[in-house]
Amino acid sequence: MRYDLETNFEDSKEAAVSAIRAGELVVVPTDTVYGVAADAFNAAAVERLLAAKGRTRAMPPPVLIYDAAVIDALTIDVPNWARNMISELWPGALTLICRSQPSLTWDLGETRGTVAVRVPDHEKTREVLKATGPLAVSSANTTGSPAANSIDEAETMLGQSVSVFLDGGEAGSTVASTILDITGSTPTVVRLGSVSLDDLHRFNNTIEMAPA
Repeated sequence: MRYDLETNFEDSKEAAVSAIRAGELVVVPTDTVYGVAADAFNAAAVERLLAAKGRTRAMPPPVLIYDAAVIDALTIDVPNWARNMISELWPGALTLICRSQPSLTWDLGETRGTVAVRVPDHEKTREVLKATGPLAVSSANTTGSPAANSIDEAETMLGQSVSVFLDGGEAGSTVASTILDITGSTPTVVRLGSVSLDDLHRFNNTIEMAPA
């Protein structure tokens, strides 16, 4: 089913929450491209997400949360400079790869004890996240295809594999989030997107680009 977030938000949110709780997939808008979402704590739903995209467990999805405060429930060993970064750049197009809380009973794929986390700068999607809890979210496209910038593009690529499509208009940006890995001794940018290296260096000037 397809819902218009702008004109029918409460019904849209209710449909999305019901689908997520049933282990189904939902397409949501973000401040970057559209994403396909599953309950991060439902291993079967995450597998369904990977299958819909044509991905293997070697490419685990990031997790979206509604508020920066949730990061401490999902991760450990977040340094102070990264917390300062989060305070200024979240919500926003920055994804942090952190060490996962070892007590969590989830299975996102072959994460090697890490989790990629982000707070999207999209108010209505954050309201959905507040109701559902953390969601495993990957770009709403099949692997190898361009990311979906509209609900029509997402529906064309993912079709029957998704139960609910939330239409928020054109994507906020065609540029993906920047992904920063903070789990090693040297923080490393593994994908440069909306947030520049100069912006990151304001918080830690040792951040490097991953080898090409």
